[in-house]
Amino acid sequence: MAAFHTLSRLTPLAAALLLGGCASFSQDGGMQAVSTLADARTGAPGALAPAAGADGLAPLLAQPLNADSAVRIALMNNPGLRAALAELGASEADLVQSGRLRNPGLSFGRSHGSEGHEIDRSASFDLAGLLTMPMRVQIERGRFEQAKLQAASSAVQLAADTRRAYFMAVAAVQTEQFMQRALVSAEAGAQLATRLQQAGNWSRLDQARQQVFYADAVSDLARARHQATATRERLTRLLGLWGRQTAFILPDRLPDLPAKAEEPGTIEAQAMEQRLDVQMSKLDAQATASALGLSNVTRVVNVLDVAYTNKSTSAAPRENGYEVSLELPLFDWGTARHARAQAVYEQALQRTAATAVNARSQVREAYSSYRTAYDLARHYRDEVVPLRKTISHEVLLRYNGMLASVFELLADAREQVASVNSAIETQRDFWIAQTELQSAINGSGAANKE
Repeated sequence: MAAFHTLSRLTPLAAALLLGGCASFSQDGGMQAVSTLADARTGAPGALAPAAGADGLAPLLAQPLNADSAVRIALMNNPGLRAALAELGASEADLVQSGRLRNPGLSFGRSHGSEGHEIDRSASFDLAGLLTMPMRVQIERGRFEQAKLQAASSAVQLAADTRRAYFMAVAAVQTEQFMQRALVSAEAGAQLATRLQQAGNWSRLDQARQQVFYADAVSDLARARHQATATRERLTRLLGLWGRQTAFILPDRLPDLPAKAEEPGTIEAQAMEQRLDVQMSKLDAQATASALGLSNVTRVVNVLDVAYTNKSTSAAPRENGYEVSLELPLFDWGTARHARAQAVYEQALQRTAATAVNARSQVREAYSSYRTAYDLARHYRDEVVPLRKTISHEVLLRYNGMLASVFELLADAREQVASVNSAIETQRDFWIAQTELQSAINGSGAANKE
């Protein structure tokens, strides 16, 4: 009877611990929290919501894509991101499992001897698991929060990769179209040079130079066409499109530059507050600290089982009692586990500090790249391209007035091709630099390159 009294005193404690440490599956599997984190950092609010699916793709694909609509499609449709989000389910399952006790054990034995038969019955459960359950639930809850941040980070990274791919694809379309026009001009120049050389008005050397310009234009157009195809296919992969969906429409040119560049302001402080890798590092340090606490609890008592026993024989009345199984710390006092936990915690702290230092440096570098790209793009827009147009106009006027030769007209055409291509590249580089800056402030700060 003493055993029953002992177990009855343990029952309220067990119930309290079970209620305090129990965890259950959430209705959305953590997706709402991930969606909230991603919405503020991707420029595509609601794209990760459960309601956003294949039905929402058709209206977006029916119109020429812009950067925001491309990001929305990628977040809704990219299979790699959906696979990453599935990790939430595994993490939540670990959290729920940590709030459940190991199943109790039942044993039954029967023996027969000269004095009759003997029956042993016992029921046991994991007392150590019950005592440490609240701490284990706390640790797994922290890991679940980390999994949410990791899922949001995957979404933010996909958004940044999609924006980069979008601007690369549109710039490639714009370059291809310009190179087609340049080829027409180069072909006309080559034909004119051939006729002038046949008429004896041009030397063989001058005619060969113009023919080389035409040959280079053919090669440049071929490369531009391939680049347009390659960048479009990369964007297609990020959008997760296939079949008829791949016939999406891209605009003919890049967006115009903004009226003015963004000022640096407090971008370092924003990065410390908003970067997901910084938040993950902090949670990792907290989870490691919790794990160190669990290591202290189980440092000596590693296995502790309590069992109720019942024994009866044919020649004697039934005997009741209880049994406690305890691992004796004779050879392993848990010092190695404790030392390892402390080392891992110190590692987590230093990793968090390194993440913060790298984040601040990356955001400063990203802003420098952004500002340089803006200044260069504006310089080409406001200075180089207008000057090149002025020169071309003046050369054409002089040619029409017979004050300039055809040599000058064709040479100007060659120089104009290089200037326009450079202007397109600087404009593309600006939009990519802006994407990198936002990624450095809000995301993981690292670009995935295929």
